[in-house]
Amino acid sequence: MEKVVDQTVQTALEKFNALDEKISHFSSIIGLADWDSKVMAPKKGRNIFAKATGTLRTEVFKLSVSQEMGDLLATLTAPEHAEHLDKVTRARIREYKDYYQKSKSIPADLFQEYSVLTAQANDAWEEARETNDFAHYLPFLEKIVEFKRKFAEIYGYEEHPYDALLDEFEPGLTVKRLDPLFAKLRESSVKLLERIQQSGNPTPDEIFEQSYDIEKQKEFNRYILPLIGFDMNAGRLDETVHPFAQTVTIGDVRLTTRYLENNVRSALFGTIHEAGHGIYEQHVNPAYEETVLQSGASFGIHESQSRFLENMVGRSKEFWTYFYPELQKYFPEQLKNVDLNNFYRAVNAVQPSFIRVEADELTYNLHIMLRYEIEKALIGGEIEAKELPVVWNKKMQDYLGVTPSTDTEGVLQDVHWSFGGIGYFPSYSLGNLYAAQILRTIQKEIPDFFNHIENGRFDVIQDWLKENIHQYGKLYTPNELIVKVTGEELNAEYLVEYLEKKYSEVYGL
Repeated sequence: MEKVVDQTVQTALEKFNALDEKISHFSSIIGLADWDSKVMAPKKGRNIFAKATGTLRTEVFKLSVSQEMGDLLATLTAPEHAEHLDKVTRARIREYKDYYQKSKSIPADLFQEYSVLTAQANDAWEEARETNDFAHYLPFLEKIVEFKRKFAEIYGYEEHPYDALLDEFEPGLTVKRLDPLFAKLRESSVKLLERIQQSGNPTPDEIFEQSYDIEKQKEFNRYILPLIGFDMNAGRLDETVHPFAQTVTIGDVRLTTRYLENNVRSALFGTIHEAGHGIYEQHVNPAYEETVLQSGASFGIHESQSRFLENMVGRSKEFWTYFYPELQKYFPEQLKNVDLNNFYRAVNAVQPSFIRVEADELTYNLHIMLRYEIEKALIGGEIEAKELPVVWNKKMQDYLGVTPSTDTEGVLQDVHWSFGGIGYFPSYSLGNLYAAQILRTIQKEIPDFFNHIENGRFDVIQDWLKENIHQYGKLYTPNELIVKVTGEELNAEYLVEYLEKKYSEVYGL
């Protein structure tokens, strides 16, 4: 009898492995097409290109919810067979089973319609953003919201329909779990912001209010990327409207950034941020290549790596002790009379602003909470897409004390809704929460952590991250991984303490 069981498992595994590899290959091609459509493709060809990628996404969807996949999952998760599987195989099966159970009831033609819509919506969003014309984008957004509400019902949820969408980006996360985490962070952030604004000790932001040659910015970004750990032989850096990182394979990770002549911080910290994503993907165990495990554990864990590198490393005084003399060589006129301490304070300036991706480390989380509340209300049917400009501006005033003068600097600033990423935004603040908890752990294990940064020894830090986080890809769920790394579940206190300590120093509170 044992031989029969083993043969059954072996046959099912061979078919499952082939299916996993095929889906991974298609996904790599889709990743390349997504990158090309946002970075290289001429505008006139994008509409048909969107239909082509929509067709390919639908083929991947069909494979993932096929009868064959369902039968294989049923066989491999049967108790008498699962005991024969190793941990890596069980994790791969877990990922496909979760997706299969949620998505099997979505008709393929409905999925294709949604895939084409989101591909086309990106162009509509770009044009609306350029021309400050929300009405041009609205029909696409209304359809996307309609689809996401439909998908939430199909996926199923226990308490709030938004839970079903959160789970796509951070498995296991719910509104019930997220609300208290955000409430604690919101309360402390607002109080700290008030103290900073009353401190009477402004940061010297005027050093950035001048022209920084874009070609020089590009040169400096390419100079620091390999030094902080990004392998340029396994990746590249390009320009786009909205910065992102895209993995084609572990050996081909594409970063993008946006250059602004009068805002050198935008590309500088945007590039460091995307490098955090890229290094994570480059460090995944090569044995997971061509499988569902070849990416990060979740969007929140992924954001923890980009926010960790951008803020906790990249905005530290030690980072600039090492890199500032070099930056001064690139911009001698702009920085000739600016000492290290003033530069450090300036890159950590706190100032409520309109644009999320250029927000400081403290107010950034308020930008995320605003979007979280809007998305919950959208999916819950409490507001409709057409109301968003008004709702957005009111929340900006309530949370940050500023009101956008245009929709471009308001509701149109983010790309996420155009690709259906409703449920994505909380990942950014989750990333900050995870990152602070990881920082606390890494400082215990590497007491001279900041000395390594000051001496340019980023390899020590990246080796630790690779060993403890990056190499595992999707092997563990996000909750399993944060407990494995730090010894406890996600705890908002560490970010609250980190922000309090940092800004007390920067502003002399």
